[in-house]
Amino acid sequence: MNTKFTKPLITLVITIMLAVPMKPVYTAIEDNLPDIGTTAGGTLTIDQEIVIGDALTRQLRASTPLIYDPLLNQYINHLGMRLVKNAHSVKTPFHFYLINNPNINAYAYFGGNVVLHSALFRYSQNESQLASVIAHEISHVTQRHLARMLEDRERNAPLAWIGAIGSALLVMANPQAGIAALTGTLAGVQQGIISFTQSNEQEADRIGIQTLRRAGFDPRAMSDFMQILADQSRYMSKPPEMLLTHPLPDSRLADALNRSNQYPKVDLPPSLDFMLARVRILAMYTDGQKSILEQILSQYSQGDTKERMAADYGHALQLNEDKKYQAAGNIVRLLLAKQPANPWFIDLMTDIDIGLNQPLKAISRLQNALTKIPNDPILQINLANAYIANNQYDQGSQLLRKYTFDNPNDLNGWTLLAEVSAKQGKRSEQLAAYAEGMALRGNYGTAIQYLTDASRLTKTGSYDQARYDARIDTLRQLQTRDKQLQKR
Repeated sequence: MNTKFTKPLITLVITIMLAVPMKPVYTAIEDNLPDIGTTAGGTLTIDQEIVIGDALTRQLRASTPLIYDPLLNQYINHLGMRLVKNAHSVKTPFHFYLINNPNINAYAYFGGNVVLHSALFRYSQNESQLASVIAHEISHVTQRHLARMLEDRERNAPLAWIGAIGSALLVMANPQAGIAALTGTLAGVQQGIISFTQSNEQEADRIGIQTLRRAGFDPRAMSDFMQILADQSRYMSKPPEMLLTHPLPDSRLADALNRSNQYPKVDLPPSLDFMLARVRILAMYTDGQKSILEQILSQYSQGDTKERMAADYGHALQLNEDKKYQAAGNIVRLLLAKQPANPWFIDLMTDIDIGLNQPLKAISRLQNALTKIPNDPILQINLANAYIANNQYDQGSQLLRKYTFDNPNDLNGWTLLAEVSAKQGKRSEQLAAYAEGMALRGNYGTAIQYLTDASRLTKTGSYDQARYDARIDTLRQLQTRDKQLQKR
C-alpha cells in the first residue's frame, strides 16, 4: 500500500541531546549495569513519563512529516522491539517512528518513544549499523536521561535549565540556531551542572553496544556507524545534523571503538528486510536523490541472491512510481515466484494490480495470503484498500472497523474508514473516523466537534449515539490533560 502523508516540521519535541566531551573511563564488560536511571524518580514517575510521551506523540503527528508506510513502520518496530527485548531496565512500552527527513538524525523522548530520520537508511550500510542507532536511543530512554536532566535542573539551577530545555526544543526545528542558543544559555552555568550531561552520549553508547550484542547484532557496528558520520563531516560545509544533536568528539569515538573491540566481530548474513526497507525509502520518500538510489541498486545488483532481489524490488518500485505498472509487475511476479509469502512483494504487487484496474486480482492475492498469515496488519490494510478500489464498500468497512479496533493508533485505518464511509453515504461514521484522526494529532477541539455532529445525526438513544458521546467525554479528558501539561 502506497501511503505518503507529510506535515510541517515539529515545533515541540523534548529530546536527549545535551552532551559534551568527557574523559572516557574503561570498565570491564558486564551485563549487570547499575540502574542509575532510577534516581530520576524524584522528578517524574514512569507513568507520568508515559502520559507526557503520549501528548508529545500527538504533537509529533500533527507537525512532522511522519512516514505512515505500513511496511516500513512494521519493519522499524520489529527491529526496535528485538533490541528492547534484549535491553535492561525497560520500564516503559516502546514505539518507533520514521520521519521523512534528508538530514541524518534520531532522538528519543518521554515514554519510550524513538524517532528515526529516513536518511539513516541512506548512510547505514547494514542492519547492525541501523540497529546501533536504535540501541543508542533505547539506552537514552532506559537510563532516563531526560528525567535525570530535569531532576538535576530542579536541584541546582532551575532558571538556567529552563532555558536549556527551551534551546533543546529549538534544536529540533533549527539545529544551528538551537546549538547557538544552548551555548549561550549554559555559558554562565556552573561546571557541575554541565558535567551531568557530559556522560549521556557515552553511557548510551556503552549500554547500546551491550544491547546490540545480546540481540545478535554486530557490536562493532556502533563504532562503524560513528566513523561513517565522522567521515561524512569532513566533506561537508557544516556537520551532519546528527552530530549537532549527538556530538561526536574524538574521546567518544575512541571509547566506542575500545568497547566494541572487546567483543568478537559478528559476521551476519545480509538482511533482506533491511535492504528492501532501504530501497523503498530511497525510491518513495527521498526526493531529489535518485542518483543515490541508482548507486545502491547498482551495488546490490552485483551482489548475492538477497542483494539482487533487493535491486529488482527497487527497480520495480521505481517503475510503479512512474505508473509503468506492466513492467513493474513483470519484475514482481518473478520475485513472488521465489518468495510467495514475502509481504514486501505482495504489497507492491497489489498496488500494481490496482494500478492496472485489476483490484479483483489484488483481493484474491491478499485473501490467499491471509489464510497463511491470519490477522497480518499489512495484508489487512491492503485488502481494505483493494475492497474500496473494487467498490466493495461493505466488505471494506467491515474489515476497517476491525482493523481500527485492533490498531487504533494507525492513521491509515482511520483515513480509509472515513473514505469508505463517505462512499457508503454514512456521514456519522465518516465524521467519527475523521475525529479519531484529529485526536491522534492532538486536535481535540476539531475531533470533539466532528463527534458532536456525528451524535446529532444518529437516532436519539441509539448505541451509536451513546458511543460517540462517551468518546467525546474521553477526548475532553485528554484535552484537559494536555492543557495541564502545557502549564507545567
